[in-house]
Amino acid sequence: MSRSTNMRSVLFWSAVVLILVYMTLPAVVVVATSVNPTELMAFPPTGFSLRWYEKALTYPDFQEAFKSSLVVMALSSTLATLLGSSFAFLIFHYKFRGRGLLEAALWSPLIIPHFTTGFGFLLLGSHLSLTQGYAVIVMAHLLLVTPFVTRAVFVSLSNVDTNYARAAANLGATPSEVLFKITIPLVLPGMIGGWLIAAILSLTEFTASLYVTASRTQTLPVAMYNYIREYADPTISAISALLILSTTIIMIVANHFLGLRRILGIDNG
Repeated sequence: MSRSTNMRSVLFWSAVVLILVYMTLPAVVVVATSVNPTELMAFPPTGFSLRWYEKALTYPDFQEAFKSSLVVMALSSTLATLLGSSFAFLIFHYKFRGRGLLEAALWSPLIIPHFTTGFGFLLLGSHLSLTQGYAVIVMAHLLLVTPFVTRAVFVSLSNVDTNYARAAANLGATPSEVLFKITIPLVLPGMIGGWLIAAILSLTEFTASLYVTASRTQTLPVAMYNYIREYADPTISAISALLILSTTIIMIVANHFLGLRRILGIDNG
């Protein structure tokens, strides 16, 4: 290996390390400030205390907001799995006029700012008198997370050996039997992985939720935003640290059992 190649390799991995440090440093600061014993969010912390975790878990607004987040997360991620999986099957198996337009519409939520989506659903909810319930929130989250489910299921379909379906059809299986007994079981990890990603994105969605939630239906990120408008203690760092930790654990476990790298097309092995 030449000297120039070694230098490029060193520069590349140095850049990767710097990017990773840059991306993870805010999370490290949040976790560090969450254990500060004083009422100031100081970094580095002056000591160690878990008092703010206790307050984060017992604060009434956070408890109610977490319940609302679970309702929205369950509905939006489940509906997104059904809808996104259907779109993935349609795009993967059929060639039809307007397919490109459909794909563009499916991926558009990934490039449209979330505040635009939230404001649009705010206007829609006001027009339909739906601003006081969960319907508009679920619709907004559904629009935002469906592309991720579609992507996960589409990649899973691409990794499925089509010979299984052909063999079943040659043996007399009907199209519905092939779908429910062969194809869906094979892509089920992708569907579960898509649901999990949609659930995490829905649980942590803030920008769009800020426009469409009311005081009775505010989600956890919105409750956190309202909290820091009035208080500046490490409670917000504690609940943020809990979200970071729980999300990290869930993704590690899911990657171990479902192979999220393969599902998302990161690893083709």
